[in-house]
Parts: sequence; C-alpha cells; structure tokens
Amino acid sequence: MKKTILAVSLIAVLTLSGCSTTPTDGSTESGNISDVTIVSNGSIDSSEALSDITSGVSIGQPSSKQKASTVSKPQSQASAKAPSKTSAVPKVTGEKSSSATKASSSATPGQINALRSAKSYLSHSNFSYDGLIGQLEYEKYSHDDAVYAVNHCGADWNKQALGAAHSYLSHTAFSYSGLVSQLKYEKFTEAQATYAADRCGADWNEQAAKKAKSYLEHSAFSRDGLIAQLEYEGFSHEQAVYGAEANGL
Repeated sequence: MKKTILAVSLIAVLTLSGCSTTPTDGSTESGNISDVTIVSNGSIDSSEALSDITSGVSIGQPSSKQKASTVSKPQSQASAKAPSKTSAVPKVTGEKSSSATKASSSATPGQINALRSAKSYLSHSNFSYDGLIGQLEYEKYSHDDAVYAVNHCGADWNKQALGAAHSYLSHTAFSYSGLVSQLKYEKFTEAQATYAADRCGADWNEQAAKKAKSYLEHSAFSRDGLIAQLEYEGFSHEQAVYGAEANGL
C-alpha cells in the first residue's frame, strides 16, 4: 500500500509542476494525472515506480539554446565596456619651433649669459653683427659664446644700421658717403650701411651747411677753402657750395 501511494504522489507532484509525459510513440502530451495509468496492485516497488515514471517524464528544464542565452552577454554591453584604443592617444597639435628655440634648450651657461648681455646692449645702443661680437669679447666672453649670442639675439642688422645712422646725425653732420663710411667703420656691411643712408631722411644740403658752420666755429676758412674741405668730407660740389653760402661765404 505504501509503495502505491508513493508512486501516486510522485505523479501528482510532477503533474502540478507542469511536466509532460513522453509516450513511447515519440509524441509529447501535457502531463496530466488522467493520462497516466497507475498499476495499484500493490506489487510495484517504489524505486521501480520512480524509474518508470521519470523515464517517461521531461521536467521543464531550459533547452541548450536557452542556457546559452542566459549566460552570454549582449554584444552591445561587451563593446561598451571595452575602452577605445584611439581615445587614449592625445591629440598632438602642431608644435611651434625655430632653430633658435632648439639651440637655446641646449645652451651652456656661458652662452645664456652672453645672450643676455647681447640683448642688454641692443636695448641701449645699435651694433653691427661683428661689432656686437667684439663688444662681448671685450667683456671677456669666449668667441664661441659671443657668436652664439649674436646669432640668437634676434637683431635686424639693417635696422641696427639705420638706428646708428640716426644716432650719428643727431650729434654731427655727415655727407652721404661720409655716413656710409662711418657705418662701415662700425663693421656694418656695405649693403647695411647703404640701406641706412638711403633711409635716414637726411637733407644733404643741410648737412653740408651744418658741417661748414662747425668748421668756421673752430677755424677760419676762405670760401674756396671751405668748399674744398666740404668736398673732402664727401659732399658733392653743389652741396659744398650750398654749405658755404649758407654760412655767408
């Protein structure tokens, strides 16, 4: 009696759990207690009943496809967590660079100090390329440090020549050729000296008159002697005559 009850109980549990029975002909039917024939002659063994029942019953377990779907992660989620390799690379902008900047980054202390001195001189006076090197060497910088400083000081030598021309003309009178010669004496090149004389804005007749006046303040001259002296200073004959006449000769 107990064995029969056990078999009936198992069938009831499986039926209530939504199981299905699988007949031997391969068709599938919903598990229902009325679809199962129970032998209740009292001779069935509980282990045999359990084996017979479970062999024909498929407990509602998920299929292999369902198992795989519950384990695998959606593609979008996996890709969202993966960091982008390109996003980690910083954007390189074009860096601004010059030969002077690159050289300065590896300059020696002597070169750096020479460069500071060169810029200081240029902030107060005008120098030619060679003139500035000479000034730095006079200050006991080595030739190499002086050359480094002059090469990296950023000076425009044409403008330096023009500035020197203006400075000379503010103190004394010059002819055109006399001013060019003076600038070349200060070690400006021919081209730089000519650039300055062409752009200094001098009135060469007025320069001749000023020069004639300066001579007459220190010495006595005849008209022709004064004209000759002015021509010696590089003034043209017409400019020399103008200078003499502007001073009453």
